[in-house]
Amino acid sequence: AATAPPPPRARLGLMPRGLAVAMAAAAVLGASALSAGPVPGSIVGGGRVGNMLFQAAGGVDELVRRGEPVTSASGPIYVCTRNDDLDAVVEATPEARRCDLVFLQNGMLKPFLQRRGLYGTATEALAYFAVAKKGEAPTDGKTELDPDGLTAAHGPWAEDLRTRLQAAGLSCRVVDRFEFDQEMYGKLIWISAVMLLGAKHSLNVGEVDSQQRPAFEALVSELAAAANVAYLEERGRELGLGADLPQRLSAYSRSVAHFPCAVKEMEYRNGFFYGVSQRCLSVGQPDPCPTHTALLREIGAVPAEL
Repeated sequence: AATAPPPPRARLGLMPRGLAVAMAAAAVLGASALSAGPVPGSIVGGGRVGNMLFQAAGGVDELVRRGEPVTSASGPIYVCTRNDDLDAVVEATPEARRCDLVFLQNGMLKPFLQRRGLYGTATEALAYFAVAKKGEAPTDGKTELDPDGLTAAHGPWAEDLRTRLQAAGLSCRVVDRFEFDQEMYGKLIWISAVMLLGAKHSLNVGEVDSQQRPAFEALVSELAAAANVAYLEERGRELGLGADLPQRLSAYSRSVAHFPCAVKEMEYRNGFFYGVSQRCLSVGQPDPCPTHTALLREIGAVPAEL
């Protein structure tokens, strides 16, 4: 029997002076960016993604190498570095310009952004695209279940990022806070599950999908349930990730099948779910992510159970 299509996901969720200035600039310059191109700014990190954004904007930006200060007076500041470099990037950015930072890193950035006073002021993005080698054309992470693409951005410079990515032939949706949270948790679940299973079985992303799909979908469902509960406790509402999430994330895996798997940047990835497990266990509640915890122990990413 035919099944009804999944419900459409929601789209589009005293303000600090710096944020007000950034949003006003984005509003004023955004219209011009749509017609005349991206707003000149800075790009921190000259690797594959940083170089792609630089080229997409026609080379109008200040290109800042890791460890160098940001000196541009205005415009977005795209942070294209590893998560471990984020504190150094913030320190190298003048305080009055930090609201212009645009973070493209994977994982749970909220604790970091809160600690640096940037949550709700800086721009955040979820990059569902791949650049295989520096200088090569990027590949969009469109799938048969998400043909409009999955890349999403939220914040003052979200429109500018969309303009840049469109210039590179990539999709990007500008969304509100709630939908960004939905998409962020979705990608966090994907990267935590696929990398863990790949590391456990010595597989790449495509091989996890083809050889471990039932295990992947079960792990995604386990992590999604934990994310829904954690979000409900924090925000008073569920994420509503949907029963189709395992299938959507499996489809994304097939679009980046060549990616290698490794469990890394624990603080920003699997560490979120391990932290949920530890908090529950510490108060005598059952582990909401038992498979995830067991796999982390099996590969030695966390201490073995005593």
